[in-house]
Amino acid sequence: MIKKIILFLPLLLFTVLVQAQKKSLKAGLVINRSVQIKKKIYPLRASADLLQPAVIIEGNDITVDFNNAVLKGNKAEENPDEFTGVGILIKGGKNITVKNLTAKGYKVALMAVNVEKLTIQNCDFSYNYRKHLNSTQEKEDISDWMSYHQNENDEWLRYGAAIYLRNCDSFTVNDNKVTGGQNALMLTRCNNGMVYNNDFSFNSGIGIGMYRSSANTIAYNRINFNVRGYSHGVYHRGQDSAGILVYEQSNNNYFYKNSATHSGDGFFLWAGQTTMESAKGGCNDNIIARNDFSYAPTNGIEVTFSRNIIRNNRIFECDHGLWGGYSYDTEITGNHFRNNRIDIAIEHGRQNRITYNIFSGSKEAIRLWARASQPADWGYVKNTDTRSRNYSIAFNNFSKAGIVYHLNRTDKLNIFGNIYGEYDELYKADTTVTGLDTLLNDELAKKLSADYEEFAPAVPFPIDPFQKAAALAGKKNILITEWGPYDFRYPIIWNTNPADTSAIMEFDILGPPGKWKVKSATGVQNISAAEGTFPSKITAVKIPGERTDIKITLEYSGRAFTDAFGNTIKRGKPHGFYYKKFFQPISFTVNWFALDTAFHHPVRTGMLFPENARVRAVKTEKVQKLDYAWWGGIKADKQYEQFITVAEGDADIEPGQYEIGVTWDDAVRLYIDGKPVIDEWNPSLYKFDESPHKKIELQLGGKHHFRVEHVELGGFATLSLKMKKLF
Repeated sequence: MIKKIILFLPLLLFTVLVQAQKKSLKAGLVINRSVQIKKKIYPLRASADLLQPAVIIEGNDITVDFNNAVLKGNKAEENPDEFTGVGILIKGGKNITVKNLTAKGYKVALMAVNVEKLTIQNCDFSYNYRKHLNSTQEKEDISDWMSYHQNENDEWLRYGAAIYLRNCDSFTVNDNKVTGGQNALMLTRCNNGMVYNNDFSFNSGIGIGMYRSSANTIAYNRINFNVRGYSHGVYHRGQDSAGILVYEQSNNNYFYKNSATHSGDGFFLWAGQTTMESAKGGCNDNIIARNDFSYAPTNGIEVTFSRNIIRNNRIFECDHGLWGGYSYDTEITGNHFRNNRIDIAIEHGRQNRITYNIFSGSKEAIRLWARASQPADWGYVKNTDTRSRNYSIAFNNFSKAGIVYHLNRTDKLNIFGNIYGEYDELYKADTTVTGLDTLLNDELAKKLSADYEEFAPAVPFPIDPFQKAAALAGKKNILITEWGPYDFRYPIIWNTNPADTSAIMEFDILGPPGKWKVKSATGVQNISAAEGTFPSKITAVKIPGERTDIKITLEYSGRAFTDAFGNTIKRGKPHGFYYKKFFQPISFTVNWFALDTAFHHPVRTGMLFPENARVRAVKTEKVQKLDYAWWGGIKADKQYEQFITVAEGDADIEPGQYEIGVTWDDAVRLYIDGKPVIDEWNPSLYKFDESPHKKIELQLGGKHHFRVEHVELGGFATLSLKMKKLF
């Protein structure tokens, strides 16, 4: 017994010593040596200034094992679009490893700048910043569109990120998880890195984004459901969300065996502003191989103004399987296209090769064309011969196609050695198509049949990113809530016929195994079932009336689950969830007036019209809601690119607390009962290529008069007014 005690004492002392060496975190802590963090939850707020993080890591040859500690940056009452600050900032240095960390509730969970050989491993950066979405199932809101055109000064940071790396070469990001955010991993000027075995799924913006980043390997990742701007059967815009985004001089990257399904674009590559202005560079020589880009609302793959290899990918049920505008010297081979609207669409492409692909079930298999005229302000067009020409289309298999080849303004096509099953029309072409050669070209056939070398990246224990993919196959499973894509882990009641104008509403009740029951309902009657198990379908009948004010509240009981904000709901604890739909009609009379800012500028003067001016509307209409988007101006007796909108209307409103939201471009003012409540008359405050949205909360009740003043200075225009009942 004494021997056992003597042997146990050193072990006990060692354990106590190790525990004593574990470091606790505090706001402003600087870590400059290897350390293990004491496991606990750390509520560490961070400044809105992204350069003042909660914790800083800097130095060389450092490993920080967070030991599954949790950094929490938000207050319980804050929404994800209110999250601020950086959780962890890694500044400079070499050979730094961060592992086993959970960080949530920040604008950016982890940011690293100027680090060589950085490793981020086995971390969970879920439930950080994401923008509240204003689009509904019935209609998209233009303010939800994102813009990633510029990032020279880290403009991407306005959207937040789970992981944001800048100037970090030879980095490794592996076995991490990001869900319930907007952007997962964003790379700026990062080269020679490895990104593998991560799960970046169910986010409302970008899974992996790359800007001026080259020679990276992206492999074996799950990057599914990075999407917004979709309502099944109603609209399919995507709003520039994507599984993988590749921008601005990002070259020689290897994308291998990633699952990037159900995303706005599965893969979105654009040469960038430099190429558009100078016609030089591009995002070239990237290899996109053996990935799954299915079920994209827009494009499975988009590659434009560049030269790349697209090989052996799976692309099912997208609007376009592959959009390749202005692509050149691009190899598209061995891919499987199925049930897309158009499988391959390329405008102004040249020297592209389309070989050994399988096409089935599309309305159009291959569409190639050029426009009669192109934008005169594109430097790319001025300095590049962009005629659609010199295509090799060989050894493909086509079946069940509407149109196999839809061709226009294209020259020099070699089409041979293909297999055709069922189709409605083989060639749809006009006299602008020249140089079409369908004879076997032995020399070209030999060249196109040459073997190529494909290698699997050398990563330890690669996961199978496609496992269990069939369970959520199809775009019908993209359900966009006000905070992003539904992840099928928490209870939800979902209206499946939002565009139906009949009184009958249909719902799916989805979630983890358990039971549900209806607790209350307003605005509907004749609910088909009062209780049931998951999943279920029910119907209800709208109570007729001009105003729509529907709320169906249900209660879940069953196993534990994680809700949309990352909170854990314990097993057996009753949990309420609901469906809400509200519409308050306002009897607007809308007048549009011609504007010429050379003579009068409402934004600069602050006056809608010149003093003592007599103005006449060029167009008038009566509506019950304001929800407009214009491309190139309004059309009346002629097209007006600059114009003024004045909308006035009355409504009888039930007493309560309301949220009023306005989306606009370029300037707007809202008055209620003659009092200004929103004044956004300075477009220069909004520098990015997006339409802003502003919300206010007001107590309203009884009769109210609304007046909206709107100015469009030219280009794209939008005006939308929404009202939501809060209590």
